[in-house]
Amino acid sequence: MVDAASYLTIRNLHKTYPGSEVPAVADASLMLERGRMLTLLGPSGCGKTTLLRMLAGLTLPESGLVLVGGRSMVGVPLHKRNMGMVFQSYALFPHLNVTRNIAFGLEVRGLNETARRKRVGDMIDLMHLGGLEHRRVADLSGGQRQRVALARALAIEPDILLLDEPLANLDVKLRGIMRDEIRSLQRRLGITSVFVTHDQEEALSIADVVAVMSGGHIRQIGTPVEIYDRPASRFVASFVGRGNFLSAASYIRAVLMLTV
Repeated sequence: MVDAASYLTIRNLHKTYPGSEVPAVADASLMLERGRMLTLLGPSGCGKTTLLRMLAGLTLPESGLVLVGGRSMVGVPLHKRNMGMVFQSYALFPHLNVTRNIAFGLEVRGLNETARRKRVGDMIDLMHLGGLEHRRVADLSGGQRQRVALARALAIEPDILLLDEPLANLDVKLRGIMRDEIRSLQRRLGITSVFVTHDQEEALSIADVVAVMSGGHIRQIGTPVEIYDRPASRFVASFVGRGNFLSAASYIRAVLMLTV
């Protein structure tokens, strides 16, 4: 059964790459309400990007289900999942200008020229790209490329927006600005989103729900406050936030010394 409140449901997704005895993702399950932002948080190699790619249809799982609005994505090809994706490298077409990059997904879907121009114009306004319509990708700054990549992903009006460490190539100041812009845009549009990051501050500040991963497993799912204040394991406690760890015996001895 699918929870009535769940728009995106992941059930027991499993993936082991050829030549590896250890699964990249092991029986991952979660549910996300419509219009919410989920961050997949964990160290490099924990399986978060593989999980995102299975959602997108770029990587085929060995087993498990992905459901969007109650509809199974099993056997549904990438171009029919209606998911917009922003890659870490942006994956923009260097031989196309800003307008053509944004319009690419619309052209693939066969949208007529009039509707295409209007949608691209709306995206240029939304992402503050006015005046850059005919500029080549190579002539854009990192923040401008990020906005073009977001505009291209949003132009197709996706059911779900997927973001794979989209801020990794930006400097610290610009990361903070773009992080806030993405969150504000996501809330304004009410689009269900999954955001991959290894940065705990980024994850906790941008998400409605956080899924902490390690070794291919989802170790804990909760709100940022729940993850930070009530970690379910030592790994989560050590990865999210800063703290000192005491054994139970050491803690009891310290308490007894204070009461003497």
